Amino acid sequence: MSDVLVHRVDFGYFIRPGSETQTGEARVEPCLGYLVVHPDGVLLFDTGMGADPEVDHHYRPHRIGLDAALVGAGARVDDVTHVANCHLHFDHCGANPLLGTRPVFVQTTELAEARTAVDYTLPELLDGARYEELSGESEILPGVFLLPTPGHTPGHQSLVVRRADGAVVCAGQSHDTASDFSADHFAGRAHDEGQGLTRHDAPPISPAWMDRLQQFDPRVVYFAHDHAVWIP
Repeated sequence: MSDVLVHRVDFGYFIRPGSETQTGEARVEPCLGYLVVHPDGVLLFDTGMGADPEVDHHYRPHRIGLDAALVGAGARVDDVTHVANCHLHFDHCGANPLLGTRPVFVQTTELAEARTAVDYTLPELLDGARYEELSGESEILPGVFLLPTPGHTPGHQSLVVRRADGAVVCAGQSHDTASDFSADHFAGRAHDEGQGLTRHDAPPISPAWMDRLQQFDPRVVYFAHDHAVWIP
């Protein structure tokens, strides 16, 4: 469908401390959502960062609120008809309580984890939203799919939007960066081509769901915490 548009939504940034990075040095990361403008509705994928004194002290976020972030993407809150979160950590579902009765699509395993695990998210961010639980892949609008991509969290999901010029994937935090995604993509390719499978230095095995993503033949992949994109 060539008339389906995907816009990036800028929710600001936060500073990830060195204790949480591979280099041991603090890193500034964007907080990005994506808006899908479809003939049958407008879907917001991720809703920004929740607020909490302890979280603010730890991550030093610079927030762009829901209204301003959507205006920056050419939309208003009233335009949004559907919502989904890649997962329910505080930096992906911050505005869920502000979206009223709109359906918020989430994997059942993710919602259960968020409601029961200690220090998983800010509990108040789960209140006031109408969750529509999914158990696996689902087409929530014609040509718009939510696909389980567990790893970062047990119920993490990614968004796939089919267009006439190729699929657009909003991978959320299935990978922190486009480079990480590329590494998994080429590791899978190497295994498929039988490269070094019996060697001690064989490439790592990609997540099983990478094969499903590739079946959509994505022309571009976007991420929640990286402005860079992956292009085949």
